[in-house]
Amino acid sequence: MAATYDFPSDLLAGQEELHQVRAELSALLKRLPWSVEPLDGFSDDNGWRKVERPASPGWSADEQAEVEKLRRREHELAVFVSTHRYWSEVAGADRVRARSELKRARETPPGATGEAAPGQGS
Repeated sequence: MAATYDFPSDLLAGQEELHQVRAELSALLKRLPWSVEPLDGFSDDNGWRKVERPASPGWSADEQAEVEKLRRREHELAVFVSTHRYWSEVAGADRVRARSELKRARETPPGATGEAAPGQGS
């Protein structure tokens, strides 16, 4: 039988916010140009694979500030979750399993909210 864990509400909330901040940061980085500073494009086929990048206008000051804010918050939350007092109550051999369970604790399976899973339904 798999162990179940009674995570404190502040730990669950911290993990949930960490998921949200990481998703927001990932989406922002995907939208931004490939370089922070303005750079010319390039093409290099001398390596084991060809690498090409278009010219980059760089990031605006606001974009840089937003990335920095999200990275700082991600770090704060990661430290909060990983050093939470709850982990001292979990036996050493069980901590890895408990940490994995925490990462999935608030995930809702597709269809559980009445919505079709991606790629299914109409």
